[in-house]
Amino acid sequence: MDVQGRTHINLQDLLATRHYLHKIALFSTPLQRSPLLGLHQSRLRGRGMDFDQVRAYQSGDDARSIDWRVTARTGEVHTKVFHEERERPIFIMVEQSAHLFFASRGCFKSVLAAQIASLFAWAGLQHNDRVGGLVFADTQLQHIPAHRNKHSVLQLLQAIATANQALQEPMLSESANPLSAVLQQARRMTRPGSLIILICNERHLDEDNSQLLRRLNEHAELILVPISDPLEHRLPALAQASFSMGERSITLDTGQKALRQQWRQQGQAQQDAWQTLAKQLGAPLLPLSTAVPLLQQLQTLSIPGKASLTGTP
Repeated sequence: MDVQGRTHINLQDLLATRHYLHKIALFSTPLQRSPLLGLHQSRLRGRGMDFDQVRAYQSGDDARSIDWRVTARTGEVHTKVFHEERERPIFIMVEQSAHLFFASRGCFKSVLAAQIASLFAWAGLQHNDRVGGLVFADTQLQHIPAHRNKHSVLQLLQAIATANQALQEPMLSESANPLSAVLQQARRMTRPGSLIILICNERHLDEDNSQLLRRLNEHAELILVPISDPLEHRLPALAQASFSMGERSITLDTGQKALRQQWRQQGQAQQDAWQTLAKQLGAPLLPLSTAVPLLQQLQTLSIPGKASLTGTP
């Protein structure tokens, strides 16, 4: 699964990611909690396998769930409540635009996005969920309906691989942020209660897209996966450095401490915006960087206490 240095990824690479599921648990099972993304369960409570709490009996509760020990101890009828185990569609939104066709270290951002999308797809199928998604580029998108079978996952991976292979040139001119249109499309396509996994360029988050994600979060649960490159967060001291986009170019004196500090502050502001939004939405946040192999990032992720990745059951 090592794709460091790669500019592209193919279908065979994405098919092979299923062999790495045993190394990292993206979703929880009744017997195993995921150290990454916490509880993959419905917010609803009902009859299921995973115990939640004991509370006073209410009219309409299942008599089979009465907790007779607590009832005898308190003198008031109490019932056990379980997390409801309900099939939930997983909708993977993955970007494969020219914005991601870049890296200063490691693999291209588009390759990393494809990798994590395929891992989520295989994990969802293994978790017995219906899996589908939306693969979007600068002006194109492909919708794969959610089904609980391997064919649906293969369709999604094929769409990702095709879009990735089509990325052949870096951005030659400024391109519009594609996320706004995609988020509006997702709101029309996804059913209430879906789990939406958004994998996109870290730099795409602005106030308009934040508002769209808040609206999307009203009828679905979100996992946010922003993709970045180290150069976007820290400008190395390389003396004169030239940056170009088509016919436009600029030369920066990276030896200037003030310039490097401003660059770092802008990168930090983007990271802070994602963290603030994830906290407001109660959504797991999984920021990924091209600098480190994906499995290493997932395996070494540290979550002290109640971290942002544990989500809200």
